[in-house]
Amino acid sequence: MFKRTRRLRRNENIRSLVRETKLSKEDFIYPIFIKDGENIKEEVQSLPGIYRYSIDRLEEILEEVERAGIKGVLLFGIPKEKDNCGKDAYYDDGVVQRAVRKIKEVSKLYVITDICMCEYTDHGHCGIIVDGEVDNDKTLEYLEKIALSHVKSGADMVAPSDMMDGRVKRIREALDREGYMNIPIMAYSAKYASAFYGPFRQAADSAPKFGDRKSYQMDPANIREAMIEIAADIEEGADIVMVKPALSYLDVIRWTRDRFDVPIAAYNVSGEYAMVKAAAKLGYIDEMKIVMEILTSIKRAGADIIITYHAIEAAKYIGGRQ
Repeated sequence: MFKRTRRLRRNENIRSLVRETKLSKEDFIYPIFIKDGENIKEEVQSLPGIYRYSIDRLEEILEEVERAGIKGVLLFGIPKEKDNCGKDAYYDDGVVQRAVRKIKEVSKLYVITDICMCEYTDHGHCGIIVDGEVDNDKTLEYLEKIALSHVKSGADMVAPSDMMDGRVKRIREALDREGYMNIPIMAYSAKYASAFYGPFRQAADSAPKFGDRKSYQMDPANIREAMIEIAADIEEGADIVMVKPALSYLDVIRWTRDRFDVPIAAYNVSGEYAMVKAAAKLGYIDEMKIVMEILTSIKRAGADIIITYHAIEAAKYIGGRQ
C-alpha cells in the first residue's frame, strides 16, 4: 500500500484545513517614506505604487494602512538638507520626529522608526566618516541620539539598521537611562550588503557618494557569521532580530528560527518588490499569486513579522479571501 497524500489536496476546503503556514494581515509592517516639505505625494519611479509623503499629506497613507488592517508602520525620513553628521536624524524637529508626533495625533498605528544615518548624511554612508572610513564607535554616539529623539517624539519601537558593532547595547543603555525601559528594539541583525536595495536608495536618496557598504553590511556568502551577529544583538538587548533581504535569504531566516527563541522579522526589500512589479507589468506573472507565494515562503522559513511594500495589497487580498 502506498501513501495517498493527495487525499488532503482534493479541494480548497480540505487544503485550507491542513495548511501548515497561514499568512495574516497582522504579520505585516508597511514602510513609509516621509519627505520634508509641503503638499508632497510623489511616486518612487523604481517602486510603482510607493510614494514619498510630506507630513501634511501623511494621513492619506495612514488611513489606507489602517483600512487594510495593518497594525504597524516603519518610517524613513528624507530631510531637506544633509550634512556630514546627519543632524536632521537626531534634531528634535527633524522630519521623522515631526512625523511621529503627527501619526500619534491622528492614528493608533504602532510606529517603528529606522535608526540610521544614510538618508541624512551628505556622503550617504550609515555613520560618521573619519579618514575616509566609517568610524564605528563615533557613530554609536549619534545612533544613541537618534534613537532617543525618536522615542521622545512618541515612537513605539526603534530599529537600528546601520550594522555598527555594539549599537544595540548603546541604544538599550541610553533608553533605559532616560526611563524608556519599555521601548523595544528591533535590530537589523543580519543585514547583507545586497544589490536588492537599489530602488530603496532612490526612494530615500541614500546611495553612498563614494565606495560601498561592504565593510559594515554582511557578505551575502556568509551564514554562520549571521548567527554570530544575531547572538550578539540578543545579548545586547534586542527584542526582535531581523534578516534583510528576505527572499534570497530564506536559509538565513530558517537558521535563525532553529537557533534562537526570539521574534524574527524579515524585510522583503525594494528590489524584490520592484522585480515582481516589473514582471507583472509585462504580463509574465500573476502578480497577487506571486506576492502571496513569496510572503508565504518568508513566513514558512520562520519569520514572525514581514516588512513589505506589498503589505496593503496583500492584506486586502487576504481579507477578500476570508
